This record gives sequence, structure tokens and C-alpha cells, in this order.
Amino acid sequence: MRSRVLLAALIALAGSAAMAEVPKYEAPKDVVPATPRAIKMAPLKDLPTPYTPGAVGAVPLPSAKPPDVAFGAYQRGQYATAFREATQRIAADPKDAAAMTLLGELYNQGLGVRQDAVKAAEWYRLAAAQGDGHAMAALGLMAMDGRGGPKDQKGGRAWLEKAAEKGDATAAYNLGLLLLGTGAQADLVKAASLFQKAADNEIGAAQHNMGVLYLQGRGVAKDPAKAAEWFRRAADNGDLAGEVEFAILLFNGTGLPKDEIRAARYFAHAASRGNAIAQNRLSRLYTVGRGVPKNLVEAAAWNLSASAQGLTDAWLDQALTGISAEERARAERLAADRANVN
Repeated sequence: MRSRVLLAALIALAGSAAMAEVPKYEAPKDVVPATPRAIKMAPLKDLPTPYTPGAVGAVPLPSAKPPDVAFGAYQRGQYATAFREATQRIAADPKDAAAMTLLGELYNQGLGVRQDAVKAAEWYRLAAAQGDGHAMAALGLMAMDGRGGPKDQKGGRAWLEKAAEKGDATAAYNLGLLLLGTGAQADLVKAASLFQKAADNEIGAAQHNMGVLYLQGRGVAKDPAKAAEWFRRAADNGDLAGEVEFAILLFNGTGLPKDEIRAARYFAHAASRGNAIAQNRLSRLYTVGRGVPKNLVEAAAWNLSASAQGLTDAWLDQALTGISAEERARAERLAADRANVN
């Protein structure tokens, strides 16, 4: 299964005079296409679903008749029961697309049954023949990965297009990612439209992408206010990159009123979730006392956390050289404790 790559690199803090003591982080400015990946269904009760790296959720399967015992069992992790109930439903109604898609999902993920991409694709095809958009989206991703059959980029894209036309939000998202890679302006505009559909369905990764496009004015008219709103919605849906992007805009007052204290809270939350950029930003804020009280032990601890992930910062290293051995030991304990939590 392909790993998820977020749409864009994080945007740096603006280099205003007020931020002179906190040098900006220079990040790549271009949009980087992400890779379409297989998706897992999310429980109804948890929608909108948080989006974390490597775990893009999907809209739930439609239920044929309430109550949907099969899908309810799937939500509760009772996969053997879900398999049995879905099989019984298909025996009673050979056109039950939702039950077919559920069986495809169980085989695709190896839940309650031995993982079998070929059987998963067979069930998805049966469901797709009944017009199920989620099954079409799954077939598209499997074809592009060469799972359950020969690798077929063109066929995979065709399935995604059909699923997007059916209103499947994850298909719209993944199709948008494909279009970004062509470099054509018309495809960029189309990608923005597809991301919009997925974002309106509360897919955090798509909301983050919309924020990047509005911030850069690519595929849409440049609008920092809309960018900030999309980043906020992405953050609310648990998208880590969106959370950091929103904190940056909030700190600088780009597209919304400046609020360093609130921005620091977003940085702190993203840092606690293991984001190295947020850890670096938070360390700098603790070093100079912007948005948070000045605290060199916290600053050193977060700098150690970011450095452990490969994000080194010579400015911070220099600024923190004056802390005592006891303070450094406390910072090391804090960083170790946070690493264990993450």
C-alpha cells in the first residue's frame, strides 16, 4: 500500500520585523502531488473522521435497510459477524451493493478473513456493477497499485472518474492528486474543483490542499482569508499539516486577525502529536516568550524533540547554549517522556 504524502510543504512564518528574533523557516513553495492510496471506511458515529499521516479515512458505506447489522458489526470491530451478515444479505438479495462492498473491504484489509486482493476486487466489481461509488473508488486505487489484478493506471483513473461522478469524496480527492501531477493549468483548475468536493465532505487532507491552493493562488484566485478558513477546518478534522499551516497564518495575521497566544496553542497541540515543524516553532516561541511565557527548559525540550526527527536549528542551538546542566537534564527528560507518549 502506498504511503500518503501530503499535498504541500509547510508554509514558513513570515519574516516581519516583529519576528526578527525568531528567524523564519524556509520551506519549499511549490505544490507537491500526493500519491493516491487505499482507504479505510470510517465509522458513522465518528464522522467527520480525523485524518492522520498514513490513515486517510473514507465516507461510510450506505446502508440498504435500517438497521444495517452487517455494517454495525464492522463499526464495532466484529468482523466475522460483519462477514456472515453481509453474506446472508447477498444470498437474500443478489443486488445488495452495500453488502458486496463491505465484503470487498473485509477481504481488502484482511479483517475477519484472510487478506485476499483478488477476492476483494471481485466483490468490488460486483458492487460497482450495481452503481456503488465506493466500490468504484476502491477498484481504481487497486488497479493503479496492481492489487487484485494487473497494474493499470489508465483503468484506475477511469474508475476514480466514475466514482467521483457518483459523488464519492475520496475518489474526488485521489483524482485531484492525479491531476496535480500533469502540470497542465486546466488540470490544476479541475484538481481544485475535485478537492473542493472532497473538502466539503470534511476530508481533512482535501481541506488542507484547498488552503495551500488558495494561499498560492493555484487553480483558484489567491485568497489568504479562504486559505486560513480551509486550514482551520482541516485542523478541526485532525489534519496535522493543516493545523500547523493554520497556526502559522494565525501567528502572522495572514488572512485573519493576528493572535499569537491562540497560534501557540495550535503549535503546542501539533507538537504534542509529533510534528517536527510545530516542535521547532514552539521551541522558538518559548525561547523568546511569544504567545507563551518564556521558558528555556521547554524550549530546549521541544528543540530536542524536533532534532530527533532530523529538524536541526542552529539559531536555537545557539540561543539555548546558556542553560544550566540541570536545566538541560530536565529538558532531556521532558523530551524523552514526550517521545514515549508519541
